[in-house]
Parts: sequence; C-alpha cells; structure tokens
Amino acid sequence: MSAPTLTTERLTLRGHHPDDLDALAAMWADPAVYGMIGGKPRPREEVWIRLLRSVGQWSVFGYGAWVVCDRASGQVMGDIGLLESRRAILPELTVPEVGWTLVPAAQGKGYAGEAMRAVLGWAEAQGIARTCCIIDPGNGASIRLAEKLGYGAPVEGVYHDRRILIFHRG
Repeated sequence: MSAPTLTTERLTLRGHHPDDLDALAAMWADPAVYGMIGGKPRPREEVWIRLLRSVGQWSVFGYGAWVVCDRASGQVMGDIGLLESRRAILPELTVPEVGWTLVPAAQGKGYAGEAMRAVLGWAEAQGIARTCCIIDPGNGASIRLAEKLGYGAPVEGVYHDRRILIFHRG
C-alpha cells in the first residue's frame, strides 16, 4: 500500500518521494523546526532514512506519514501523519503516534490543524481511533493544537534523556 492523497481547502497531503529530500532536509536543518523537536538539526542522511521509513510504513502497517504541500503551488510545507516509530520512550507508546512538522513560513497559519484533521479523519475511517503524540513541554503551540484536536490527559515521559509530554486521543 502507498499513501493515499488527501486534500483540504489549502493543502495536498501526498506520499513521500525521493525528490522531497532537499526540501525536507532544509526543513529539518532550520532551528525554528528542530528547536522543539529534538533540539538539534537532523543530518541529511537521517532525513533520507526518515523519508524511506515513511514510504515503508505504508507497506508494513497500512498507514504512515504524508508530505504536506501547498495546494496551489505544490511547494513542500512539511511532513505530517501517523508513525510507528518504536521509540525508546518511557512510558512505552502502545498506539500509533501522530506528528506534525512544518517549515517556519507555514507555522502559525492553521495549516497543521487543517492537515491533522484530514489525517485523523482518514485514520478513523480506517478504524484507527486511538493515537498519541509526544510534545516538548515548552512547545505551547503544539500543545494547544493537540488539545484542539482532542488530545488530552498528558503524561510525563522521557525520550533521549529529555522530558516530554505524551498526549492521548480516542
């Protein structure tokens, strides 16, 4: 299975392609992106492996992540979707994880919420009602979005020796 294309009023969510590497590597090298997601830039090699993981997850699990593009221009704006990362998080994640990452120019404009509503609608139609997300405690914008999307009851966790919040939905 490959990622289905989802569309919203302003966005197209499509499967990852090798041609997305440059745009995604630039996104993950920007401090405004990685500052609240791991705290350090992701090397191009790691972004490539992440891109391939996104493609492969669809084959193995029947769900995964999408590349978020501006519907009018086709410009890559981010990476969003369901993850089966098998992270070494305490406490352990027992349901699929969702995540959203947008380039700085797309942040604060409602794109993440618009895209996540499409992703969650698709997931629920597939019978995936329970999901979680992990958020840095200092990332107020993502915490507010998670709450708007119905995520609640945060639990403190630890990932790579950093404190995180784990939110659940469904």
